[in-house]
Amino acid sequence: MNDIDRRTWLKLISAAPVAAGFVWTDVEARQAHQHAQAARATARASRVEFKPAFFTAHEYATVRILVDLILPKDERSGSATEVGVPEFMDFMMADQPARQTAMRGGLAWIDRECLGRHDRPFVSCSPAQQTALLDAIAWPSKGARELSPGISFFSSFRDLTASGFWTTKVGMDDLQYLGNVAVAEWTGCPEEVLRKIGLTPPA
Repeated sequence: MNDIDRRTWLKLISAAPVAAGFVWTDVEARQAHQHAQAARATARASRVEFKPAFFTAHEYATVRILVDLILPKDERSGSATEVGVPEFMDFMMADQPARQTAMRGGLAWIDRECLGRHDRPFVSCSPAQQTALLDAIAWPSKGARELSPGISFFSSFRDLTASGFWTTKVGMDDLQYLGNVAVAEWTGCPEEVLRKIGLTPPA
């Protein structure tokens, strides 16, 4: 990672709370997915690695690790990187200065915290060190006050990761989303679902 002077760090880190501005319309999300899928297809066809338009190489490497820690591959579906979430995020950042500042500031905060803890940026930390940092900022109600910029950023970053994943075909299959399927008769929520969420089925 290139050296960054203290003034630049402070400017970026101070932008992290603005991360709550990661709010997207459905149209923006669909467009980003279309662009991301086209870019991935082009990269595969040309055997050239996808090159982000917004993220620096270091930021993009950080994003790829973060999204897979949030949504790793499991027995049901592929990981966030496998379905193109990093590419989706890159397109979501395009031409959005306020959102770009929030994203860049949050990623800078992540690195700065890792440098303070382990004398190395996030991508160079061990998996255990990376997980420990995310555990410290993943729960807004439990996080330490001094970590509030990171907590704010990570909450929004996690939401954006989820949006990118579960609006893909893989994500919708994972949710077992049926889409616009006609229902001849609505008999209410299944009893097993009500019990699972702690509600009592009607008598």
